[in-house]
Amino acid sequence: MNDERPVHLSPGKVIAVHLNYPSRAAQRGRTPDQPSYFLKPSSSVAMSGSPIERPLGSELLAFEGEVALVIGRRTRHASLGEGWSAVSGVTAANDFGVYDLRYADKGSNLRSKGGDGFTPLGPAILPAADLDPTGLRIRTWVNGELVQEDSTATLLFPFARLIADLSQLITLEPGDVILTGTPAGASVVRPGDTVEVEVDSPDGHTTGRLITPVVEGTVPLAGYGAGPQVDDLQREEAWGSREAAGLAAPVVEAGFVLTPELRSKIARVSTATLSSQLRKRGIDNASIDGLRPTRPDTRLIGRARTLRFIPAREDLFETHGGGYNAQKRAFDTLEAGDVLVIEARGERGSGTLGDILALRAQVRGAAGLVTDGGLRDLDAVAALDIPTYYAAPHPAVLGRRHVPWDTDLTVACGGASVQPGDVIVGDADGLLVIPPGLVESVVDDAIEQERQESFIAAQVAAGESVDGLYPMNAEWRAHYVAWLEGGANG
Repeated sequence: MNDERPVHLSPGKVIAVHLNYPSRAAQRGRTPDQPSYFLKPSSSVAMSGSPIERPLGSELLAFEGEVALVIGRRTRHASLGEGWSAVSGVTAANDFGVYDLRYADKGSNLRSKGGDGFTPLGPAILPAADLDPTGLRIRTWVNGELVQEDSTATLLFPFARLIADLSQLITLEPGDVILTGTPAGASVVRPGDTVEVEVDSPDGHTTGRLITPVVEGTVPLAGYGAGPQVDDLQREEAWGSREAAGLAAPVVEAGFVLTPELRSKIARVSTATLSSQLRKRGIDNASIDGLRPTRPDTRLIGRARTLRFIPAREDLFETHGGGYNAQKRAFDTLEAGDVLVIEARGERGSGTLGDILALRAQVRGAAGLVTDGGLRDLDAVAALDIPTYYAAPHPAVLGRRHVPWDTDLTVACGGASVQPGDVIVGDADGLLVIPPGLVESVVDDAIEQERQESFIAAQVAAGESVDGLYPMNAEWRAHYVAWLEGGANG
């Protein structure tokens, strides 16, 4: 049933929601507690069939099929029960964005998502009164292949909640458009591709397909504005995954899993013993030095994720320091058991993390945080359960000495080299970095070493001399074997 009103929209404002589908939140690795928004210019609105230009020199033009709400009456302070009644119609939308320009926006999305033609709407508006807001389907095709499909029944924040939330502070005017988020499957398109989006309902109402051909721009961006700039993280987020972007997986030793059983074995031995076993294997430079723990009573065991800061430079902080920068992305993508290791060059004159980011890591299930730089909000971080190792407390913010630069590569922290996937072990004695391929043998031998040391300590406590006992000669080793066989080691 495609007999609804055609789109002729000129909204006063276009408001877009960042994350609203569980499938997309899972893809991004974070689920928001509350909705968050950004504005798109009304000049970004385009009709079905209008081409979109990928700016000349850019690489990552990404589509996001969405359900768009059209406001029907002036609305302020709407309650949850009144929110849906403020909507006059629903249509299909495509929230295009150029990831090459995200760094320049500092979170505003103005340049990356506000270009002319970057908000196609249509081709028809469905009357809201005829619709169940929880029963709509959103689908997107690229070159005829279905790439997105989801239902508004799964939304993190229902339409009425968005209206009520926004209208607390912002007057919604007739004709305003709210883009309600995109499901998983959003990805990159190139010149020559065609993207189609459709919203429909089980009873046959449909917007028809919103068609947007992609063409190459012909005018380069001038040097007096921010130009295209991409890295592998932007490629991963634009395409939806490292695999889709054609990127190699992060450097983690293949086949190694830090199982619960192995964690339990590591927890039985001290870092001092583990260090001696690493030295026996020719690895002397495995300690992260000069740091202090917020929770010396809590053992840290996990696999390394890494974040690198470079020395502060005003122009570089301007492009990389604000918005959803490498620091925030690193904390937002931590997973259970991860230890974020931060290279801050031993610079203590500025904070490298504070209580909010430490709390984010704890909520994500991370095993710990390690920085050879400053720590802000020391008392608040120390009150958290997550153990954090740091060089010194400092109240200053990041930009005083650092620029957050990149993630998940080999870093230097506290004089040690750390690679993604290395096993990090910490206690009151300090921190160790253990190569994954050595972990099992190191731990097994460390357990045996501490068993022997328990026997030796028992003999010393009984009055024996350490001569020939520490280390054990053949006679004492025979006593040790008998001690083991008698079950005296527990």
